[in-house]
Amino acid sequence: MTTQPQPPAAGPGPDPGLFTWEFAADPYPAYAWLREHAPVYRTRLPSGVEAWLVTRYADARQALADQRLSKNPVHHDEPAHAKGRTGIPGERKAELMTHLLNIDPPDHTRLRRLVSKAFTPRRVAEFAPRVQELTDRLIDGFAGRGRADLIHDFAFPLPIYAICDMLGVPREDQDDFRDWAAMMIRHGRGPRGGVARSVKKMRGYLADLIHRKRQALPVTPDPGEDLISGLIRAFDHGEHLTENEAAAMAFILLFAGFETTVNLIGNGTYALLTHPAQRARLQASLARHERDLLATGVEELLRYDGPVELATWRFATRPVTIGGQHIAPGDPVLVVLAAADRDPERFADPDALDLSRRDNQHLGYGHGIHYCLGAPLARLEGQTALATLLTRLPDLRLAADPADLRWRGGLIMRGLRTLPVEFTPQPDTGHGSREGRSS
Repeated sequence: MTTQPQPPAAGPGPDPGLFTWEFAADPYPAYAWLREHAPVYRTRLPSGVEAWLVTRYADARQALADQRLSKNPVHHDEPAHAKGRTGIPGERKAELMTHLLNIDPPDHTRLRRLVSKAFTPRRVAEFAPRVQELTDRLIDGFAGRGRADLIHDFAFPLPIYAICDMLGVPREDQDDFRDWAAMMIRHGRGPRGGVARSVKKMRGYLADLIHRKRQALPVTPDPGEDLISGLIRAFDHGEHLTENEAAAMAFILLFAGFETTVNLIGNGTYALLTHPAQRARLQASLARHERDLLATGVEELLRYDGPVELATWRFATRPVTIGGQHIAPGDPVLVVLAAADRDPERFADPDALDLSRRDNQHLGYGHGIHYCLGAPLARLEGQTALATLLTRLPDLRLAADPADLRWRGGLIMRGLRTLPVEFTPQPDTGHGSREGRSS
């Protein structure tokens, strides 16, 4: 799923400068060029795969909902040199392909219906106190120092521990998940093959955990039953998830549920720190114990510089026309959410951050049948993290020149490698002492 930035590939007409390190830091000028001059643009990606990039909002919504664009990589007319380069590294070998990002109806309909029974808005709402507890404990871990790397110390561990708790991964095993997840978001900066090995270890662990939970599953659900037990118990028209399907679903919920939230918190905090007037508005609103600006603000942060830059892969199953461009069967299509969400044809003053923006039907979590199932949990974590940071560390400020910050080189996700900050040291509130696990 991820690739290292490389020199831009040749495409038709003037090249907008894609996939350079400069592009990774600020892709929005290139996306503006594409929206105006080549809104459906065929290019060679750094991995060697040729794909169409869809950049206008109306075209993006069409593509995200068009069932002629399959999620199943079996439809990719892939040349030998691009074999296996369109998904999460290692997921094919680890037998983790049968999840919601890789399948189409009717299998997608059946699996989503089953998973939705376990991953309900009520379950997410009941999890809010645990998210707040984790948030406070992590901030306690660095509040007394007066400085932190908000990615390493906060944005990364929060969603990992939260989704592990929700899935039902025992506390004593969660640091292993943190290590595996860290390898998966290094985007080529770790040892060769490290991502695939981490995927394999995670898959083996989940398969064993699901088997053990299935064997011990009580007849009647316990209050607050974990998500993996819910996946095992879920049935629809007499059908249950197989253990392999449950492992794949638990894996993708964890994989998609942590990196998107890492980037939502990291990108969102960075945007607030570099837009002091907007940050001040939000802090004043929180001081009045209001929540409206926080809710609209998180939606605006998702639109302005969201965690998912491109939607996951789609493959034409028959001829498709998007934005006047004819796409052949077998061709990969990548919807550029970051470009669509700054389309001036859809959003007024799209390059401005406005936390009170109301008409904000952004595509940050997709559209159509593949709309992100974990969006309510990500929103809960994002709102809790940002509100608590700004309230507990009111003078939070960047401790580096923005030009010196580095963005992780990936194709699908968009996020900072580090986010160094400074603030007035705060006394320990005691949250951490009640939690036995180290961060």
